[in-house]
Amino acid sequence: MSLLKVAGLNKKFGQHYALSRIDFEIVPGEIHALVGENGAGKSTFIKIVTGVYAPDGGDIIWQGSPVVIADPSDARRIGINVVHQDRHLIPSFTGYENLYLGLPYPKSKTGIGVHWKQMRQRAARLMEEYGVRLDMNKTADRMSPPEKTMLEILRAMMLECKLLILDEPTASLTDQETEQLFALIRKLTEQGTAILYVSHRMDEIFRLSDRITVFRNGERVATVNRNETDKDRLISLMNNSEYKKSNREERAVPPGEPVLQVKELSTEDGKVDRVSLQVRQGEIVGIFGLAGAGRTELLEAIYGLRRISGGEIVIRGLRKKEADPRQSLDQGVVLIPEERKRDGLIMGMSIRENMTLPVLRKFSSGWKIRKKPEKAETKRWMEDMNVKASGPEQAVGQLSGGNQQKVVFAKALMSSPVLFLCDEPTQAVDIMTRDEIHRLLKHQADQGCAVLFVSSDLQEVLDISDRLYVLHEGRIAAELANRSVTPEQVLAYCFSQGKERGHQHG
Repeated sequence: MSLLKVAGLNKKFGQHYALSRIDFEIVPGEIHALVGENGAGKSTFIKIVTGVYAPDGGDIIWQGSPVVIADPSDARRIGINVVHQDRHLIPSFTGYENLYLGLPYPKSKTGIGVHWKQMRQRAARLMEEYGVRLDMNKTADRMSPPEKTMLEILRAMMLECKLLILDEPTASLTDQETEQLFALIRKLTEQGTAILYVSHRMDEIFRLSDRITVFRNGERVATVNRNETDKDRLISLMNNSEYKKSNREERAVPPGEPVLQVKELSTEDGKVDRVSLQVRQGEIVGIFGLAGAGRTELLEAIYGLRRISGGEIVIRGLRKKEADPRQSLDQGVVLIPEERKRDGLIMGMSIRENMTLPVLRKFSSGWKIRKKPEKAETKRWMEDMNVKASGPEQAVGQLSGGNQQKVVFAKALMSSPVLFLCDEPTQAVDIMTRDEIHRLLKHQADQGCAVLFVSSDLQEVLDISDRLYVLHEGRIAAELANRSVTPEQVLAYCFSQGKERGHQHG
């Protein structure tokens, strides 16, 4: 019998159908993948099933009976939980406190105060049952992305969870952490929990899922068994066209003079330890390492968001004097941050306001902003970046994740950068947008820009980089010329126990 079945589901925003006549079914213990380009309707579907949005038509049937899911508490009550792409934790709360969000705290024997020991014991039993290790005394703002993911899944399992929806769960997870997540997913399905797995990573889809449903432009175009399809067929269904793989041949433009030179750089918090590297004109340099290796911290130190304790940063021959992002921008350095919604965009502001915010001087006349050229410039970048939106005044928070990332890149390009610092720039975007971003970065490199590129996806780093550095425990473990480098070679340095810098391999 079906666990969840929807029939003829519709959702409109204004005159636009975000979902149209959706039929869908998932059974207990099944891993059912949901795929589609950004804006295909996946997030809207999840929000209806979890009670965030009310449908405008159609039926929702839960365990054979029609239901109305009026709000998220209704969804949790019947056994539907979701782990969102954007983690829903309270930063200042500990793991224990976040675990009990929305649930009553156990009372002490006197009935006054919280029974903390009972909370800790329940958390310990839960972690043991699912093979998860977390320091639950840490606050959420001190947890890494994979730790937050595991905590959210544990939180979902605090109740009798029959359907767990995972929205891009492996974003920012390393291969090792992804394996831990997959082991946890298998334990859940063995107990009869159904998994609705939403991801843009095709390798994961084909490795995990039993069935795959494809959404396109708000409609369900197909549901297929995993062993009866392949990657190219799925992408064709998603895009309604034949998928063209990006050009991964070596670029013909030779690298020029150094744009970025980092010499024996260390940060005050110890996350970066005597790192030296360089990126030249026309070069894409990748950085790879396991979680905790210091990838994000290194980019933040270079950009000026993290205080340094030693070493130096030289941009086009000029030494950076202090940790100041404004100086970086003046020197032509832009950062594409890992957390685009938190650090790259102001969600309540329009596309125009987000794009032009760093370069308002360009459109100012005294104290007044010249709106006409500002709007014209925004429209041009929207067209160049293929941003799908109603217009420049649409709130950026209403866009899909891929289109939001295009706005982040357009904002960066408006400042005519010479150096891109990219931290997980293709995280949680569909495969076509991912290729667009790769082509954009290669084009910028061909025009003489320098690119420093961080990704948790090792294959992506190998696909796009001319050279790569491997980080291990805050230090450079190896510098590799990207010619016939294998994932196994890179991972060998990641798991190395030594801290001595490796030599360059050709």
